Amino acid sequence: MRVASTLAPLLFAVSVLAVPGLSQAQTQPPTQTQDTKAEQQTKADDSTPIVYKPPMRGAPARRVGGATRGASDKNLVLNVLAPEQTGMTMQAQPTLYWYVSKPSNTTLELTLIADAAEKPVFSQNVSVTQAGVQAIDLAQRGVTLAPDTDYEWFVSVVTDPTQRSKDITRGGVIRRVAVDPAVQSRAAAAGPLGAARVYAEAGLWYDAIAALSRQIDSNPADANLRAQRAGLLKQIGLPPMADK
Repeated sequence: MRVASTLAPLLFAVSVLAVPGLSQAQTQPPTQTQDTKAEQQTKADDSTPIVYKPPMRGAPARRVGGATRGASDKNLVLNVLAPEQTGMTMQAQPTLYWYVSKPSNTTLELTLIADAAEKPVFSQNVSVTQAGVQAIDLAQRGVTLAPDTDYEWFVSVVTDPTQRSKDITRGGVIRRVAVDPAVQSRAAAAGPLGAARVYAEAGLWYDAIAALSRQIDSNPADANLRAQRAGLLKQIGLPPMADK
């Protein structure tokens, strides 16, 4: 009887192990369903339009040039990726973005000047070898924006160097504001595309468009990223040029 009583628990354990699928169910990671839901939520968030909330609603328009007409010089279309009102950035040396519809042999001049200043802090001729969104990295040019100062920046098509009044110019205004640690923290935790969303909601136009454009540069075939940028530009009255 002692032998039988000793073997009984062992036989029960063997019978439990023999139940089909029981061990798999016990060892299946409990977080698999949660991970799947998290991935689905991330994809949904990525496709949700990024919304820009201007910090200066009702402020006078300061963007130079038509909102949808663009500039034409032998079918050349030129626009700066800037809001109508002054756009904000937390960066001391931000990147500015502009668009040209095709390569051009005509001289294009980039200029950055502080309000009330007599001379620009930066002015340079550039050549355009391919159409699409172009970038001006102020860090590469050694240009630092002073805090709480408005800067006008322009891209001009110089059709006749002897008659600059014929220039076709598009421009915007940028202001460097104080760094917000809370915004920085949220952006860092949100991931690359989420950071653009955080900046846009905080009214930091130049930081948002830069974060999004960097993602497009890293993933040029991602149609969702290009659609996000096109939608962001539509909110500030610019045509859907950013899918180029």
